[in-house]
Amino acid sequence: MNLLEAGFAVLSRNPGASLADVAQAAGVGRATLHRHFSSRSDLVTALARQAMRELAEAVDTATADAESYWDGLRLAMQAVVPLAHRHMFLMRDENLSPDVEAAFAQDARELRDTIDAAKAEGAIRADLPTEGVALAYDYLIYAGWEMVRRDEATPRQAADLAWTMFAKGAAL
Repeated sequence: MNLLEAGFAVLSRNPGASLADVAQAAGVGRATLHRHFSSRSDLVTALARQAMRELAEAVDTATADAESYWDGLRLAMQAVVPLAHRHMFLMRDENLSPDVEAAFAQDARELRDTIDAAKAEGAIRADLPTEGVALAYDYLIYAGWEMVRRDEATPRQAADLAWTMFAKGAAL
């Protein structure tokens, strides 16, 4: 197992795990891990960058043929929820690098823009504040991730439930 995969595996099970735990899971010594990542923060930053690439690729692939912004929101949610096992721990980390924080902020702006476009096409109630709709969307994804983590739902079930709740609250 490579170091990043070990990092995802270990930190997704235990977000407080040490570099030693990651090294053990990767089958390498701590010195080898430290040659690649001088600190836990460096490892988490590398994981966050990989996670953002994976999430962006999943969303881009899922939404490539979306018929509307509303449909794109649905397809994106269905693509993102199954990635919970790899990425959920990053939502709790407060020590992300400035470039990762900037990328998260850009993603948030893009979500708000998509919500505004869905409002313009008449799919989302115009009286709802965009920021509130974006937060609800993100929190429902997180709730889906949490359901999957607790083995209360499959990724598909969690995504369907999250979308149903979003659609019932935001749609016209």
